[in-house]
Parts: sequence; structure tokens; C-alpha cells
Amino acid sequence: MPFNKGENPHHPGPGSCIVVEPIRQKSAIKRIKKLLEDNPRDYCIFVTGINTAYRAKELLSLKVGQIRDLAPGDTINVKTKTKKYRRVALNSTVIEAVQNLLKTKKFDDDDYLFQSQRGENRPIRVDTLSYYVKSWCKNAGLKGNFASHTLRKTWGYWQRIENNTPIPILMRAFGHATQQQTLTYLCIQEQEINDIYMQLEL
Repeated sequence: MPFNKGENPHHPGPGSCIVVEPIRQKSAIKRIKKLLEDNPRDYCIFVTGINTAYRAKELLSLKVGQIRDLAPGDTINVKTKTKKYRRVALNSTVIEAVQNLLKTKKFDDDDYLFQSQRGENRPIRVDTLSYYVKSWCKNAGLKGNFASHTLRKTWGYWQRIENNTPIPILMRAFGHATQQQTLTYLCIQEQEINDIYMQLEL
């Protein structure tokens, strides 16, 4: 057991919480890709996660038949946790990673794309994905709190920081109820507020 009872830092105590962070450095993203380049499954999980707004459960629910014949710009419908379907367009980076994964063995259309290593047609579990993400970030030299949500938070963070994608659009992509929820989720509100003080001198 890695921690004594009550000491696990990944489980917040009463009245506190742990905020899962996005990957804020492009160089770290490149390092993680480099670390995973010899593991097509994990590379594909990482690339698909940071290039879409999928929740971990949605990401891991993908089946081969949904994605095998798609080209860049094609869309895929995924059932969300609210039982609704959300259409997501896949870019060339994701499609290339998927095709490289599909070359590693014979997949049937009903197979999960991201299978566990148990030798059965079962998807990776969300808690297992969180463990993987923590390990990838640690091995890339990152410090902070990282888990499965890091993947889609990274997508949203860079959409906002680099593309200046409006919050209402990100709110819809994430399936959030309010813009405030999206700002808090992306961990950038305080940073942006600090920035506006420095951008104007009267």
C-alpha cells in the first residue's frame, strides 16, 4: 500500500478538493508523444484525448467500427454521460494515430479501440487511464495534479489560449451548463483576470 490510511494525496479531505490540471506546455506534450511513440495504443489514447473534448468514459467507449473508415474532418457521434449524443470532428493527428493502432493487430468492428491488456474485448478503465496520465506527465517532468480529465482539459486550455475560442463554444463542446463552469474547468480565469490589469495603463 503506497500510502497509510487517510494519507493518499489523491483523495482530498473534507472541505477540500484537488484540481486536475491541463498540460500547459507544448514542449511537455511533445515529450509525452515521444515517450509513447513505441506504444500505439497509449499514443492513440493521448493524442485522441488532447485533440477532442471527450470525457474519459466517452473516449474509452470508442469502438473500432465507429472510427476505422473515417478521414480527417469526418465526425463521430458519442453518447455522453447525460445520455445525449455529441458530434465531434476528428483531425488528421487523431486519424493517423488510429490507423497506426489498427495496423498492430486484427480488430473487429465491435472491438473497443482502447482495449485493456487482459486479453478480452474490454476497454481500459477510467481509473487505469488516470494512472497512465499521471505516469506520462511525471515521466515528462511535469509537477502537479494530473488524471484522465487532463486530456480534455488540455484540449480546451489550448483552444482558449492559442485559438481564443469563445467560452460559449467551449461550453457547448464540453457539455457544461454555464460559462463559469467552463472557466473554472479550464483553470484559466485567474490568469486572464491578472492579464487584463497588465494590458491597459491609463
